[in-house]
Amino acid sequence: MLAGYYGMLAAKTSITSRHLFLTCMGMVFYGWHNPWFVLLMLGTTALDYNLGKMIVNAEKLREKGATDAQVHARKKLGMVLSVVSNLAALAFFKYTAFGVESIQGVSDWMGWGHVTVPEFFRNIVLPAGISFYVFQSLSYCVDLYRGHAKPAESFLDFTCFVSLFPHLVAGPIVRYGIIAEQMRHRVHTVDGFALGLTRFGFGLGKKILLADPMGVIADQAFGAGDGSLSTMTAWVGIIAYAFQIYFDFSAYSDMAIGLAKLLGFYFVENFNSPYKSASITEFWRRWHMSLSTFLRDYLYIPLGGNRMGVSRTYVNLMLTMVIGGLWHGASWNFIIWGAIHGAMLSFERMMGKKSFYGAMPKPLKIILTFFILLITWVFFRAENFEVAKRFLATMFGMVQAGPTAALLEAQMLTDVKIYQFLLCAFVVWVMPNTQTILHRFVWWKAVIGLVLFVVAVIMMFTIGHSPFLYFQF
Repeated sequence: MLAGYYGMLAAKTSITSRHLFLTCMGMVFYGWHNPWFVLLMLGTTALDYNLGKMIVNAEKLREKGATDAQVHARKKLGMVLSVVSNLAALAFFKYTAFGVESIQGVSDWMGWGHVTVPEFFRNIVLPAGISFYVFQSLSYCVDLYRGHAKPAESFLDFTCFVSLFPHLVAGPIVRYGIIAEQMRHRVHTVDGFALGLTRFGFGLGKKILLADPMGVIADQAFGAGDGSLSTMTAWVGIIAYAFQIYFDFSAYSDMAIGLAKLLGFYFVENFNSPYKSASITEFWRRWHMSLSTFLRDYLYIPLGGNRMGVSRTYVNLMLTMVIGGLWHGASWNFIIWGAIHGAMLSFERMMGKKSFYGAMPKPLKIILTFFILLITWVFFRAENFEVAKRFLATMFGMVQAGPTAALLEAQMLTDVKIYQFLLCAFVVWVMPNTQTILHRFVWWKAVIGLVLFVVAVIMMFTIGHSPFLYFQF
């Protein structure tokens, strides 16, 4: 793909031709597993592009004597149609089965009898990346309505933006207004190409050499049978998962940012050493930043933010985080995960900076914040609420370990895994993050990136298929 793109650059083809090439490559990439889902993405893209035109062209109604109220109503209609249609598509594919199971569970619990629904509604296949590209496409119309973005010059440009493969299936969530100018004009340099390759190498190394080994430990802990998990191995398992999800998702973001750089695009950063946070509030300024800013700008602020009194602010925080949890997956565990984060954000806001919590030494606040995050990650990782409840009980010594616990402990705590575990902790809390390391780009950093890339590729052939965690969301 890169060879074709740079071949077109060398031939000095038009930017339209290059966008057509990138769009086709994005469609091939997205449709590789299931080509039918390309039609869904094209459908939502075409709808949002035309609704965007409807919003922009509403101003022309003034020439026909329309009032300000009529023009505003036309714009609002286009925006509302975009929001409703996109969320309806997301809800159908992602939440139908969950809704059916929840209704059946409530009906059985209340003694109303079992609710029978066609099997079709239980077996709806979730299209890859729909949570990401729906948000990106939806934000285009909302930003046009707010006057925060200029309209795409053509349907091809907008389709290229939506289907741009570096961020298509797992983010970061890129808003059209941020890269609109880059769609019109991009600069390609040798330094930019080298930086993009290096960033990609760092990301791939982070995924294969750090995230995947931690995933093995976490899977052993969460897959343990009754009585096989001790309190110590439960804590090791959830810390390993905390490392895994951070290194896995930030690795994908590094690779997406690096690939975008190769194509002349600049994507916003998505992570900023989140486990160095001294509060949950700070954590959400550092973790999955493209999602947290999206939730702030398109959900929390429209709900009223902190402008409608203290009580309403706490309600808005809770609603935002619960919906953010539900965005990650159709499960009560994700709702609980979001609710805990919402409750902590509300609690920290209520306590203020001058409370005993705010006066604690920063290292202690970092430890406490990480402890709270570990509790929430249990719900994020566990298959269901019962598994999460049992895992938490084991963590706090309320479940007696059986005779097989020693065997699992020996498997989880080999010398190699302990060294890998300590290496992850060193990278998380001692080393600077990737963007800080590569802020000033010099040749020896490129060499490190190349070495990481080569070692990671070699390791890939030994461990087999290793998908990114966020592909499931």
